[in-house]
Amino acid sequence: MAAGGLVPRWEDQLMGASYRLALRVARLRYLPACLGLAALLTGGLALNGCSGQSDPFAGVGSPMYQGSGPLPKGGGRYVVGEPYEVGGRWYYPAEAASYDKVGQASWYGPKFHRRMTSNGEWFDQDYLSAAHPTLPLPSYARVTNLENGRSLVVRVNDRGPFVADRIIDLSRKSADVLDVRRKGTAKVRVQYLGPAPLDDTGTHLASMNRHLDNNETVRVADASPPPQPKLKPAEVAVASLGGGFEAARPADRGAGFYVQIGSFSDPSNAGRAEANLASLGPIETTPVDMDRGRFYRVRMGPLRDQASAHAALARVQAAGHHDARLIVAQN
Repeated sequence: MAAGGLVPRWEDQLMGASYRLALRVARLRYLPACLGLAALLTGGLALNGCSGQSDPFAGVGSPMYQGSGPLPKGGGRYVVGEPYEVGGRWYYPAEAASYDKVGQASWYGPKFHRRMTSNGEWFDQDYLSAAHPTLPLPSYARVTNLENGRSLVVRVNDRGPFVADRIIDLSRKSADVLDVRRKGTAKVRVQYLGPAPLDDTGTHLASMNRHLDNNETVRVADASPPPQPKLKPAEVAVASLGGGFEAARPADRGAGFYVQIGSFSDPSNAGRAEANLASLGPIETTPVDMDRGRFYRVRMGPLRDQASAHAALARVQAAGHHDARLIVAQN
């Protein structure tokens, strides 16, 4: 959501519950120690005295993972969110494709380990993840330690830090790789790369960091499935997801394209898919009567040319809908 106050139309459906959870986790995570007795006596206390490295209240209020063995990767939900206030300062979450800022990085680790992040994933201090006050969750960001030149792609899946000029809170592993943990903080550059898939088990993130290690340009598309072949105007594409199948009829040249996310027998599943992707482009849900009953088709478009269609497809697949396909628009 932009600072101008425009609320995406899907927030009432999805963000009502999920964002309240995310904000509650974030506030419980950062507020208790700062708002102690001194806060009660003075009527309030800014967060400037709290650090991501030594927070004695880390993990308070956030659910602990109850399973055994390694923590599951990915999962959670896609969250942008409404503006929120912490410690007297307002933060404005947004889809910020051009986000590129320099500031201080801190880190967090043991006291948050195995606890729920702001978008419902599980925080693993030994994973290349990070917390950010406003970037979409989950997303990929490139973090460069400007004090030593080291660079790393991290999965942003949490909110924070809410301290002075700090712009990102790195997991312990990320801080070690960038050599931030030794000093506690460092001057870094943070560059938003794009939305991260919900189902990434670590392979996408590893792929992006391999590109980075090879001094290659790092893009979210590098972590996505191979691009779809170019469509001809009369080509028929078939999309399937959620149990429904639908084929696009041939269309005349110039009719445009759609990204077919899927056809769902359950309208609530279609609504969730639409809500997850509404911030990435024009999206619609249409009831379609088929031999097996009524299905609800979710697609993005119309997109006027193949370049914009493939770009939209990459965004959708990066958001976790790897079965999405391009179809030719019908007249």
